[in-house]
Amino acid sequence: MATVDAILAAKYPGKAHARRVAQALQAQGDAGAIYLEAQKTRMMEDSDEAMHFRQRRPFFYLTGCPEPDASMVYDVKADELTLFIPPIDPDSVIWSGLPLSLEEAAKLYDVDHVQYTTDVNATLAKIGSSQGGKTVAFGIDEQVSEGVKFDGFARTNLSVLKKVIGDARVVKDTYEIALLRKANDISAKGHIAVFKAARTAKNEREVEAAWMNTLIANGCPDQSYHPIFAGGANGATLHYVKNDEFLVDQVTKQRKGNLLIDAGGEYRTYCADITRVVPLTGKFPTETRQIYEIVLQMQAECIGMLKEGVRWDDVHAHAHRVAIKGLVKLGILRGDENELFEKRVSVAFFPHGLGHYLGMDTHDTGGYPNYEDTDKMFRYLRVRGILPAGSVITVEPGIYFCRFIIDPVLNSPELGKYIDATVLERYWSVGGVRIEDNVHVTKDGHDNLTTAPKAIEEVESLAQ
Repeated sequence: MATVDAILAAKYPGKAHARRVAQALQAQGDAGAIYLEAQKTRMMEDSDEAMHFRQRRPFFYLTGCPEPDASMVYDVKADELTLFIPPIDPDSVIWSGLPLSLEEAAKLYDVDHVQYTTDVNATLAKIGSSQGGKTVAFGIDEQVSEGVKFDGFARTNLSVLKKVIGDARVVKDTYEIALLRKANDISAKGHIAVFKAARTAKNEREVEAAWMNTLIANGCPDQSYHPIFAGGANGATLHYVKNDEFLVDQVTKQRKGNLLIDAGGEYRTYCADITRVVPLTGKFPTETRQIYEIVLQMQAECIGMLKEGVRWDDVHAHAHRVAIKGLVKLGILRGDENELFEKRVSVAFFPHGLGHYLGMDTHDTGGYPNYEDTDKMFRYLRVRGILPAGSVITVEPGIYFCRFIIDPVLNSPELGKYIDATVLERYWSVGGVRIEDNVHVTKDGHDNLTTAPKAIEEVESLAQ
């Protein structure tokens, strides 16, 4: 079996992706050409500095090219992919050096031809006329520059291409899985660095610095998303992003119990998304350990369910049943487990969805969530329906102790009886426990791409 680095030594399979997209487009009309543009160089307001560049995902998916201000045309009938890069600007060479040449681009990317962007209209007109003016040119609305012309085509369609590419991106090929595995491997090193730094760090900023240093040093200068480093009760905020509070209580001078880390590196446009919890004293407090064991069980059973054709809604529901069983055992919840499930009491402790598709975006395309769902257990589930083989999904169960969410249930005449407030009082300091892995769904099972430690003994050992 080829190693990750051996797979990634080849070119990103942009043309194979173009063929897949073109085949899907035939249902929308006789596809003649696909036209896409890279993200433009954008300047900061009131500054001569460019904004941080993030490549448009549809463009990268069909080219593997990270260059700004480029464009591409795929001639569907001829099966030819042409990349267009900006011509040399002599004024910019003084400051930035020579840009990528036509010859260099041809060696780097999975394309048939490389030309300058000044040739786009002539190329489109040639393709359109060669097909007798009877085919459709596809692009993305508001991502076609003024002056681009689709001469020779029967019509243009700017409304469906983005969705078709989004659906195609759900099923990953071998190269994409290797990119995701690489992002996970580097991110695992970052999480381990945080585990080791957490024991002595005085502020959330310090552990974020350990993370950033490790990611940049290992080839992930970009983050999949703004990382979360939440000490103690801050872990109850799902998307906590301040990362600047003390890890020592400023009144008692005691270290907070644990640190929730939700962080992933982006490697060549592909994302990792990993969550771990580490004790700040080297050993998990009793209450945190109890909740951690429940969440670990939730995740293990849900990952065990994954294979082609499984219904994600069912996996999510199973996570709630495991959470209910564990919380009843601890005495936080009371009553019949089926009744607790039907009353949706566990949503107060596990309010988000079990996971989402992962790829070039952290919350990747093709999930079709229903945020208008009246069933609060499924309202924030980012993927609905059947999982196909080749998809990559995060499995991230969690249990949280957030007063804003739990207090209304406690005070409810109907639901308050299901929670023992006296037992609950001991768990507020836990904040939240979430454990998240990135899992490749296969025909007969699954492949966990995430290697960051999560077993309690291993995490505690690293934290000591």
